[in-house]
Amino acid sequence: MSIKNILITHSGSAGFPSGVGHATKIAAKHDAWLTAVYGSTSSYFEHVLGLTEELLDKLGNVRNEKIEAARAFFEEQASSAGVAERSRFVMPSEIGKLSLPEIARNFDFVVTGYQSNLPTDEFRAVNPDLMALQSGRPVLVVPNGYSTDKLGSHALVAWDGKRSAARALNDAMTILEERPRKVTILSVGASLPKMPEGTDIVTHLQRHGVDVEQVERPKGKNGIADVIQRTAAELGAKLIVMGAYEHSKFSQDLFGGVTHEVIRNSQVPVFMSH
Repeated sequence: MSIKNILITHSGSAGFPSGVGHATKIAAKHDAWLTAVYGSTSSYFEHVLGLTEELLDKLGNVRNEKIEAARAFFEEQASSAGVAERSRFVMPSEIGKLSLPEIARNFDFVVTGYQSNLPTDEFRAVNPDLMALQSGRPVLVVPNGYSTDKLGSHALVAWDGKRSAARALNDAMTILEERPRKVTILSVGASLPKMPEGTDIVTHLQRHGVDVEQVERPKGKNGIADVIQRTAAELGAKLIVMGAYEHSKFSQDLFGGVTHEVIRNSQVPVFMSH
């Protein structure tokens, strides 16, 4: 399926610009529609601290200024990319009680940044791995400050042969089949089971006309996420494709996980599915 309908979700003021800049380039390349949503207008401070009406009014004014600044930036970027007529910024008042995952299900995929670490951004930020988990749509996470004109000309696919990796690869096929395009299949740690001739993942991609190679790396003392990122840097990959949450969300939050570590520290965009 072609890329025609992209959703941008606010990831905090620190992460929003990179996601918007990258998404407008994708929209321009694919003649796609682009929709941005700001998300919730309620905050931790309002729910927990019991602020006075005066302080609530001040918070509201600051919030409205940030929303207007985000909208102005989005519209400027969309205009510069030549997609203004196919773009729209959805205000929080239009979203009402809808959750962002509910909205995301009506799009091809979601573009966002890594959830901001700034306390003032937290209540407006979208958690990208939760978005993939709850929406059923792939999510493209763009690092803060990232910019490129190549749009993922070389993709690194983190492949362990499991369900989530297969789902991510399938969801990314529209991107991976673009030419010119190079794809590296990366396996980390234990060797994958040997498949009968013609049934392996490399053959699958070759039959789609993809220029593909396969590499294996040992796990290393710093874990799988570190190997994925170092290999991407070594090979000059401009995009990482991977599955999300092979283990439970609770265990990922409690102990950390590959998905969490990659999207937190990656220097290039990460395309992931659950």
